Amino acid sequence: MEKMECQGLFRLLFELCFVSGFMLSAVAAGGSVGINYGRVANNLPSAVKVVTLLKKQGIDKVKIYDSDPAVLQALSGSGISVVIGLPNEQLFATARRQSAAEEWVSKNVAKYLPNTKITTIAVGNEVFVDPHNTTRYLITAMQNVHSALVMYKIDDKVKVSSPIALSALQTSYPSSAGVFKQDLAEVVMKPMLEFLRQTGSYLMVNAYPFFAYKDNADVISLDYALFKPNAGVVDSGSGLQYTNLLDAQLDAVNAAMAALKYGDVRTVVTETGWPSKGDENETGASLANAAAYNSNLVRRVLSGKGTPLRPQTPLEVYLFALFNENKKNGPTSERNYGLFFPDEEKVYNVPLLMAKSGDDHKGSSPPVDVGSAAGGQSWCVASEEASEDQLQAALDYACGEGGADCKEIQPGASCYDPDTLKAHASFAFNSYYQKNARTTGTCDFHGAAYVVSQLPKFGKCALPTGF
Repeated sequence: MEKMECQGLFRLLFELCFVSGFMLSAVAAGGSVGINYGRVANNLPSAVKVVTLLKKQGIDKVKIYDSDPAVLQALSGSGISVVIGLPNEQLFATARRQSAAEEWVSKNVAKYLPNTKITTIAVGNEVFVDPHNTTRYLITAMQNVHSALVMYKIDDKVKVSSPIALSALQTSYPSSAGVFKQDLAEVVMKPMLEFLRQTGSYLMVNAYPFFAYKDNADVISLDYALFKPNAGVVDSGSGLQYTNLLDAQLDAVNAAMAALKYGDVRTVVTETGWPSKGDENETGASLANAAAYNSNLVRRVLSGKGTPLRPQTPLEVYLFALFNENKKNGPTSERNYGLFFPDEEKVYNVPLLMAKSGDDHKGSSPPVDVGSAAGGQSWCVASEEASEDQLQAALDYACGEGGADCKEIQPGASCYDPDTLKAHASFAFNSYYQKNARTTGTCDFHGAAYVVSQLPKFGKCALPTGF
């Protein structure tokens, strides 16, 4: 990942409707979600255990950053589709000699097919920002790898691409004005897009609304970045309206491709996510925002809708990332993008729902108990990002029309103290959530609440797990 200006499940399903749930690597109306399995850490479970975790969570699409034999062997027979990586440091050798590409494909791809479902090779990663200046080797390396796939007669099963960061754009706002940097457009992007078109592949894009919000929180709405209800932004060039920042970022890339006459090449979001923790100057990095971003993103993807510029093309997205990685360099956020801790406990709860619609349960599997489905308990608490007006309105609904049991937060009752809006709202939200069997759509309150998997306590009051 890299920082960008203005600008990885699986049965891990995020808040779909009022709160809750979606099937991560499910495909709904053409939209699909997978996850990045990064391993820059010294405390992660074995590859065998990770595959067990992926299968337990229903994850059937994963992306890794190399071709580690232990990981590829562990994935064998799992049915999980995998994108593997040829690291930047191997681009020179792969571009210089066709035989090197053939040897790499033989050792890292052909050897594992068909038992390990390798679908794509990511040749390099964000090569344009690699300080080792490997951009000049990229296109030849991609061509040589594809030629090796042809030689082994597996080019119909495995595609070749390369992830780019949004910093490859010279202009990204408004989206309709998106163009690639001059030093990349003709020399690299045009031949890459031609290669992708000719081989039936797609452009990999790493896009992080978090970076754009962090650096421009004074002008970018948090709701716009988190897929929450907002007034939207009208593109002054196209007249199209955008209701979230990720769509705007993707359409800037789409516009840049169209400017080079490659508007027909598909894009896949190979990385996107939001950190659950960050340094003091990393505005917006928080547990609540990470939960909101990922849950709302998955709901948006599984709706099957495309971006405003490509409305008929469903999105394919890989969330970043499966685990928090303790050996990553950089600010605190870099080590806190994971949905899971290394001990396989969730960083924040992701409710489960095998659903095909983000708006209701018609035509989908019935609601499930997201606590028991996750193998443990869950609670509903007030979001730190919600305003006092939002919390009060949601509290009034929960204790009134919603039928929550709010006796314990009345003056003199056991959970009246601490006498704060957040504590009282959390008790009411959780009562409503538990009374409704922790089903999907019962812990959102229009963004004022979210689900957690560790017992919350407010003063001496611990939220109950059932009513």
